[in-house]
Amino acid sequence: MAMKVKEVVEIIPPKDIFVGNPDATVTLMEFGEYESEECAKANEVVKKLLEEFEGKIRFQFRHFPMTRIHQRSMKAGEASVAASQVGKFWEMHNILFDNRRQLGTTSLKLYSREAGISNKHFLEELINSTYGWQVRNDLNEGIEKGVRDVPTFFVNGEMVIGKASFENLSKDINAALKKVKKKAPLKQRA
Repeated sequence: MAMKVKEVVEIIPPKDIFVGNPDATVTLMEFGEYESEECAKANEVVKKLLEEFEGKIRFQFRHFPMTRIHQRSMKAGEASVAASQVGKFWEMHNILFDNRRQLGTTSLKLYSREAGISNKHFLEELINSTYGWQVRNDLNEGIEKGVRDVPTFFVNGEMVIGKASFENLSKDINAALKKVKKKAPLKQRA
């Protein structure tokens, strides 16, 4: 009698998903969630920063669902991780922010179609919390890094102090770019 071997599917964790220059020396990382008005505002700031520093930075969004305040933020995070498995994280990310007041499970399924996801098992994966561990891992890492509220930003691993404004984040990004330039080895003269 032949044994049926269950296929092991490797899940792409949020810590491996970036937008911007993949080889950039400066990484902007946000811990946030999809129901927060402040995170939605910060998402618009991030879009401007990616334009302003095009080619110089890369951005990573990490999940920090504040479930005591926003009960649907966990499932929304899981939906974005599910989208990332088919290369549609950023499409889903922006759709979730645009619809942050309507993040029920059925709505998440509709947003997946809007993002271009054709996974027949999307709803089933949400109901079964297939990607719950990835969101929880982000949450735990955020707690370890001292995150207490959203949005919280880091530039090259250093927590950004102050409001998540374009001016504040630009200042920290510019400082990180200067620091990286100073560390770059000088080229030898021939």
